[in-house]
Amino acid sequence: MKFNKILVIKLFFVLISSQLLFNVSKVNAAEEIKIVYSIFSRTIKVNSLKTYAEQGIATKKLKRILRATRSTDKEIRSALNKNFEIPITIASKLVYSEIGNVFLRRLSYIIHPTRAIDERTGMLALRASLIQGINKGNGKINMISFFESYPTKTIILDVNALSKVMNKVESISELLDFFTDSPLEKIKTN
Repeated sequence: MKFNKILVIKLFFVLISSQLLFNVSKVNAAEEIKIVYSIFSRTIKVNSLKTYAEQGIATKKLKRILRATRSTDKEIRSALNKNFEIPITIASKLVYSEIGNVFLRRLSYIIHPTRAIDERTGMLALRASLIQGINKGNGKINMISFFESYPTKTIILDVNALSKVMNKVESISELLDFFTDSPLEKIKTN
């Protein structure tokens, strides 16, 4: 009996001291998106982007960033709010398939955690965000729920890498349609 009390006290001490020493905090969602372009960067809060997507209200900082896209408010809000419906089982199969891995690998150059030292880390974060976002949305996901489900505090959005991809397609909506409609229809029929 005395041994169990000592073990419980030691275990409690180890848990408390590890929190104090390593300051490990649980991250539930991304709080900010750091947009990187060459040597320049700007950070926007996910909450301000969500407010803009839902209500059309943008902070001054967000307005400046959005103006740089050369798109209308309607187009941007439409892209942010566009829901993609996909059952969680199909999404899981997709992100673990060969085509899913190729897609995640390419996307991990554009969107990744701040301290990602390899593409695998970015792929894991993207996979987690997609699955968690679809789960929270009951089979639906949009860009805001994707960002809210991202497993790190800060998301890096690399504009240079995005520009390379955008040069191959005409618009963001075409890019979204290409990556979501084509592969999903093939998986749904299999």
